[in-house]
Amino acid sequence: MRNRYLSEKVAADIDGTVAKILKDLGNPEPPLRLELVREVLKLDRAYYTVSDESTMRELVHRLTLAGKQIVKRPMLLWDAIKAFDLKALYVPDRKRILLSSELPTAKQRWNEAHETLHSVIPWHEYLMHGDNEQSVSPACHAQVESEANFGAGRLLFMQDRFVEEMRSSPLNIKSVQKLSKAFGNTITSTLWRTVEHMDVPALAIISDHPHYPGEAFNPAEPLKYLIRSRAFAKCFGEVTDTALFTVLGQYCKYVKRGPLGESEVSVSDANGEKHVFHFETFNNTYDTLTLGTYRAKKLVAVAMSL
Repeated sequence: MRNRYLSEKVAADIDGTVAKILKDLGNPEPPLRLELVREVLKLDRAYYTVSDESTMRELVHRLTLAGKQIVKRPMLLWDAIKAFDLKALYVPDRKRILLSSELPTAKQRWNEAHETLHSVIPWHEYLMHGDNEQSVSPACHAQVESEANFGAGRLLFMQDRFVEEMRSSPLNIKSVQKLSKAFGNTITSTLWRTVEHMDVPALAIISDHPHYPGEAFNPAEPLKYLIRSRAFAKCFGEVTDTALFTVLGQYCKYVKRGPLGESEVSVSDANGEKHVFHFETFNNTYDTLTLGTYRAKKLVAVAMSL
């Protein structure tokens, strides 16, 4: 899956909403405390465990007591959570964010911020209150999720505060780890924001380990995510996921955690001209993360005779 960029107007509207939240919090220092965000927005948070039937039944029961019934058949919520393996969702009628307790703690922060943005983006509220018998088109769903992701990133990374610190740091995995700790977010989400805010061609790859792929690994679609800076997407749009994953296998070490290696990689642009990128790869136990940054146009050796 590749990252999507929003139109300038939509991005500006969402950014304005995020700016208001941060202003209401007094423009605090990072890391952002989500419990304060919930307090300002009057949101509630609860956890559920799909594997525990009694817990799920109690959750659905509580959601429908002393308030508007969230669905015509309350247990449809439980059915949806199980069928789609949902890790988080927002229930607008109760202003409640539901998080799966089975989700790693490090990832719960991002999911909560994502659902928080669903709760404050005006047109998302309309979609969530729509007829349950109508399905949202895949294209519309993808757009809505991209908008929530954009807003969550701008909230958790405190808008331009992150951009300023990122651009004043070296572009490498070590800096990403440092920024991750400073803003209290995962290395994966920090890497994602770093690449999207870079002015030069750059990419981030989130994948399985090239030498130890998981059970769900699909060779035809080897990357979980390919994040591209605007400059990379414009000039190097033809690069394939399989080619990138093959490159990882050529230089990554046979270790399962920590730094896996780095290499200079040749990437062809839309005109077929080759350019050199520096690839650096790290495994955080959940995913293999790769940062690729632009170096220079590749020089072509020309044989000369006297």
